[in-house]
Amino acid sequence: MSTRDLIQEALHSLEANKGRSLLTILGIVIGIASVIAMTSLIGGIQNSLVNSLGLNAARMVQIYSSQELTESDVEKLRKMVPQIEQIGIVDSAYTEYKAGDKSYTVMAQGVDSDMLDAVSASKLVAGRTYTQAESQSGARVALISRGGADQLYGNEQDAVGKTIKISNGEVQIVGVIDGGSDSMGSLTLYMPRETISGLFGDENPSFPSVTALAAEGTDMDEMCKTIESKVRSMKGIADDDEYDSVSATSMKSAIDALNSFMGAFSLIMGAVASISLLVGGIGIMNMMLTNVTERIREIGIRRALGASRRDITAQFLAESSALCVTGGLLGVLIGYLLAWGLAMFAAGSGVLGELGASGTITPSFSIATVLLAFAVSVGIGVIFGFYPARRAAKLDPVECLRYQ
Repeated sequence: MSTRDLIQEALHSLEANKGRSLLTILGIVIGIASVIAMTSLIGGIQNSLVNSLGLNAARMVQIYSSQELTESDVEKLRKMVPQIEQIGIVDSAYTEYKAGDKSYTVMAQGVDSDMLDAVSASKLVAGRTYTQAESQSGARVALISRGGADQLYGNEQDAVGKTIKISNGEVQIVGVIDGGSDSMGSLTLYMPRETISGLFGDENPSFPSVTALAAEGTDMDEMCKTIESKVRSMKGIADDDEYDSVSATSMKSAIDALNSFMGAFSLIMGAVASISLLVGGIGIMNMMLTNVTERIREIGIRRALGASRRDITAQFLAESSALCVTGGLLGVLIGYLLAWGLAMFAAGSGVLGELGASGTITPSFSIATVLLAFAVSVGIGVIFGFYPARRAAKLDPVECLRYQ
């Protein structure tokens, strides 16, 4: 039989048993849809989390020392470690902000204008960033993330020009930045360090840290070791000191850990969803065995008219494959729609904020994943359809014609 004849026969067989065919491929549809939806949604969440950290997150290094680092120490580090592109002290303070009947936890970050790029706070959505002159004078200006602007004012444009009362003063929002990790009920503001000092004075509860941005192509692990060594040398801290400590932590390791975790989670979810594919395969084998029993006389007539065992095998394999291909196509379509539905639900319910991301989730559809899922569905049709097909091919033609 030609390929065209096989396809026509397979489609005719499916059409003759529409109800049974749809019920049989249900397991395949559920399995493929689950795999596509889960892997796409997890990939979207992963991308959203990474984007919330900022474009320069992989090059950021947080430097902590039990002996506080001074401006002089920062300048020395800048000269001693040539891989450092930018470096500066970032102050932090926490306060409460009330808007109507709602209360928000505000994390104020003291970042001078020349360090905004290093902390991934320079990608504007609306407004402007504050200038070097405003940084030096301690102007009461601030940047807010897109998530915070949406919480307070509904959109980014309306946030520009508004004032927020924090600590013992007010700051004016001059710009909205992309990214950030604001969850429901919490806000992050970026303002000059002098502004932080003026607003919070000596009551700043957070220990100042030093943030560095590595040059492109830098070996982050090696750079962190170099920074730790230089800081210990400057402060006279021994490697085995029990009381004083120094650490330089790269965000790259955190991103790698996040990617590894999300990849493992995606694999586990895919494996769980694949159980449906196994169940669907068993259902296809059961249906094909039933088809063989119901069509014994047809098999006998085909054999009597000259069809070979290979032709009979190919016919039933084509039918089982057609079932799985149909299920695979429906599964991919439903999985695509389901992923977008879950993404919109997650964005609307605030789940993103709880995870530390902001904005919306865009499902990450991988062509490789779709092709793999589709190939698996075809493979199931061949694997689970082979035994019924061979059983049909081995039937004795004479006994088939005598079958009632």
